[in-house]
Amino acid sequence: MSKFGFPKLSHAVSATCMVVALACSSAGAADVPLVDGTHWSKSTEDVKKAYLVGMANVIQIETAYHADNPPPDSASFSPRIAKGMKGQTLSSVLETLDKWYAVHPDRLQRPVVETIWFEIVVPGLKASK
Repeated sequence: MSKFGFPKLSHAVSATCMVVALACSSAGAADVPLVDGTHWSKSTEDVKKAYLVGMANVIQIETAYHADNPPPDSASFSPRIAKGMKGQTLSSVLETLDKWYAVHPDRLQRPVVETIWFEIVVPGLKASK
């Protein structure tokens, strides 16, 4: 317990992750589509922003969970994505994705998370070296 009577953040995050995992386990993986360029292109700007905010929240949860005992960069997605996306904003990521899928209409089956990784994170990691 902290001096304010709240459990450590990592315990709260662990409990939250467990609840989310249990709640989501009732929906099979086949029920949850992997968001790809087709979904992205047909979505409103608000839906796109919600997707990106959701991804950012997952990264923040993982970062908070590992705060006391961080894994090496090579063993965790979050430190690499945070480093590779340094300087990006919600609007810049949304714009990059919109442009990429517009230029590559033959690649709409590519998952959005993959596009973020290869078109934003990897170049950002290379630039930060």
